[in-house]
Amino acid sequence: MFRAVIFDWRGTLVTTLTDHAWVQAALVRLHRDTHSAQVDKLVAAIRAASGEPDRLEGPGVDSDAGLHRRTYLRVLRDAGLDEAAGDLVRERVQAGAEDVHFPQAFVRAVLAEFTGPGDVVLDPFAGYGTTLVVAEQMDRVGVGVELLAERVALARTRLHGSGRIIEGDARNLARFGIGPVDLCLTSPPYMSAVDHPENPLTAYRTRDGDYAKYLDELGQVFAAVARLLRPGGHLVINAATIRTGHVVTPLAWDMARVAGRHLVFNGETYLWWDEQASWVSGDYCLRFQKPA
Repeated sequence: MFRAVIFDWRGTLVTTLTDHAWVQAALVRLHRDTHSAQVDKLVAAIRAASGEPDRLEGPGVDSDAGLHRRTYLRVLRDAGLDEAAGDLVRERVQAGAEDVHFPQAFVRAVLAEFTGPGDVVLDPFAGYGTTLVVAEQMDRVGVGVELLAERVALARTRLHGSGRIIEGDARNLARFGIGPVDLCLTSPPYMSAVDHPENPLTAYRTRDGDYAKYLDELGQVFAAVARLLRPGGHLVINAATIRTGHVVTPLAWDMARVAGRHLVFNGETYLWWDEQASWVSGDYCLRFQKPA
C-alpha cells in the first residue's frame, strides 16, 4: 500500500548527455553552429555546470516544477546556452532520433493567440506530440495523427490527460473520427523541388517523391482540416523556403497556395533566428482562417 508519492524534479534536472545529438538537434533548430567542436564544448560545459552541487541545491527544488525549470535553465545558461537553446535541450524527447518537434514556447504562443481553455487543437503531423503536450498543459484538448509507430509510442508516454494521438497517415485524416476542432497547428515534413526522391509523406521511406504530387496531397490534407475546423477556426502552418545548391524552393508559399484554396489566408509571421541555417532561405508561420 502506498502512503505517499514523491515527485523528484531533480531526478530529471540535468540529463546525462551521452548522445551529443541532443545538443546538436537544439542548435540545428536554432540555426546555430553545429560543428562537432562546438557541440563537444557545450556538452562538456553542461556537465561541468551540473556537477557543481551549489547550482542544484536549494529549498523546494525537488517539489516545485517552476523552480526546477529555473534551476535547470541557470545551469544551461552558465554552460553558455541561452533560454531558447536551454528549453530545446530540456524538452528533447530522449528516444527521438532526429529533430522533429516544435519548441514548446512556440506552441504556447500560438495556442494563447488562437484558442481558449477547453478548445480542441489538431496536429496532423504530430511527430513526438509536442503540440498535444502543450495543449494539455494549457487546458486544451490535443489530438494528433502520426505515421510512425515508434513516434506514436513515445508521444503517448508524454500525454497524461485529455490528449490523444492516432497512428495513421494524415492523408486519411477524414477517416479518424476527429472533430470539430478550433485550431490546427502543424509543420508538414519538408521537400525540395529538386534532387529529392524520398517521399516526405511516407516518412522519407520510399523513393517515389514528386514535388507536384506532394503539394497536391498536402492540399488534400488541408482540405480535410478545413472541413474539421469550426467556423472562425484557424490553421497555422510552420514552413520554410529552402535551398538546394543554388535553387530555392518556395515551399512555404507553395503550401500557402494549396492551403489557401480551402481557407482564407490571414498573413504570415517571419520567424527570425539569430543565425539562419544555410539551407533555410526563410522560416514562416502562416495563418489561415475558416470563415465564421
